[in-house]
Amino acid sequence: MSELHEYRVWAPSAQRMRVVAGRESVEMTSAEGGWWHALAPAGDYGFQIDDDDAVRPDPRSRRQPHGVHERSRTWDASAHDWADADWTGRPIAGGVLYELHIGTFTQEGTLDAAAERLDHLLEIGVTHVELLPVNGFNGTHNWGYDGVAWYAVHEGYGGPAAYQRFVDAAHRAGLAVVQDVVHNHLGPSGNYLPLFGPYLSSEGRSTWGEHVNVAEPAVRRFILDNVRFWFEDMHVDALRLDAVHALRDEGPLHILEEMAVETAALAAHLGRPLELIAESDLNDPTLITPREGGGYGLDAQWSDDFHHGVHVALTGETEGYYADFAPLTALGKVLERGFFHDGTYSSFRERDHGRPIDTDRSLSWRLVVSAQNHDQIGNRARGDRITEALTESQLLCAALLLYAGPYTPMLFMGEEWAASSPFQFFTSHPEEELGRLTAEGRLAEFERMGWDPAVVPDPQDPATFERSKLDWAEARRERHARVLDGYRQLAGLRRELEALTDPHYARNAVEVDEAAGVLRLVRRAGRTDAVEIVVNVGSEPQTVPVTKRRLRFQTHPDVAVAEQLTLPPGSGALLD
Repeated sequence: MSELHEYRVWAPSAQRMRVVAGRESVEMTSAEGGWWHALAPAGDYGFQIDDDDAVRPDPRSRRQPHGVHERSRTWDASAHDWADADWTGRPIAGGVLYELHIGTFTQEGTLDAAAERLDHLLEIGVTHVELLPVNGFNGTHNWGYDGVAWYAVHEGYGGPAAYQRFVDAAHRAGLAVVQDVVHNHLGPSGNYLPLFGPYLSSEGRSTWGEHVNVAEPAVRRFILDNVRFWFEDMHVDALRLDAVHALRDEGPLHILEEMAVETAALAAHLGRPLELIAESDLNDPTLITPREGGGYGLDAQWSDDFHHGVHVALTGETEGYYADFAPLTALGKVLERGFFHDGTYSSFRERDHGRPIDTDRSLSWRLVVSAQNHDQIGNRARGDRITEALTESQLLCAALLLYAGPYTPMLFMGEEWAASSPFQFFTSHPEEELGRLTAEGRLAEFERMGWDPAVVPDPQDPATFERSKLDWAEARRERHARVLDGYRQLAGLRRELEALTDPHYARNAVEVDEAAGVLRLVRRAGRTDAVEIVVNVGSEPQTVPVTKRRLRFQTHPDVAVAEQLTLPPGSGALLD
């Protein structure tokens, strides 16, 4: 006789519910709050709603072995024999994050293959490996932001069992795991949730679709339980919350604050740090202000302003949202105040934007910053990296500002060796019409921004996905090897010099010589001497007065220090 499994599903409007398990269709019993339950054989299953004989996957499915349109499969998370009992966690403070996409991080594109590369991350000072979304989506490859099965791991990556093996391997290597999760919208294919209940709001939509209905308590619980799923069943250490500005909540307790409350309680129970990192384009410090201070109490948030300031300083590109960052003083302000737009006018948005960070009370590690990331590369027309436009020395200037700057650095896979592979926008929608609309929408978007449509790759073309895979062999070759060695050196200095991880804004001082293109950042720690970081982003050599004489890192062989620091164009140095 088959093992029986208890099936539960929330379907508040249904008059009748059946669970189909194997060849059996079993009537379900209604319970309080719109829940239905039944005992039926374990295995592949789905639900029939009212008198519709179509079998729908479980909204809380832990496995979708045949894709998001097919039946779910029961999966026991407790069956994994965890080997991380001694893992006590790793807070973000003082850490280095590394963002990667499982499908393109290795040629195999699996979690098991990615686990074999974790030792490489330790060499460049990484403490947290951050995975782009892995939950179930339609097709074979995707960035992950079109997911519809929030509790399932994409089978092409190895499924949930492989995910648990990956986390075990990361913890064994001393690395924390950050999982990127999307709670603000659902993908365009395989979203059956509205058939079960009011998961989506009837009031407004974002760029990606209807808002999630967080005003409904059961939907709210659906999100909060998903947070717990990653922490409890998958042993994840932190979550990166995608586009939280699209989580519209008018209730007395914002869903983000409620996440923070439950995460803190769970961390106390599990005895290890659990953290939440918000991605937001609002430049609003409310997210990272402690609840005691009237904020939401999240642990960290992305700051795109750092990326924009570094990108413009090194590439000279000033189109679109980069325009406001044209003066080098914009990067200087970011290094001192966290946000550039902190109530200032944004020419791209055509309105004032952002709010200031209370730098007297906030800690700088709460901002996660990058010189490259999946958005800033992948949302370019060609998905090209700054590797194409910058010299070795300039690339190492970006790394210097990341590792030695005041904030939590996040690297994007392959940047540490100046990877030549692009990271292009790719999809694999099996529906021909959806694939066509996706490709046409992508072209139209870039045409509006003035890009040549001929350079925009077709996201549905499998070659677009293949081009985006890292070539690990090039990390050992010439220019790539030299850049990688620079990242290793900076990782060592970040571990050695206390000033490089000191979180107090007041201990940083920035000087900018706009005409010369020179930025000087002085960082101090409580009981140690100062560290000077100087970059010359201009087109002419510069001689800069410095108070330190020991050259600890240089991006270019011609950097020299005597009474003054000599910097070739596009170079930088760290002195103590």
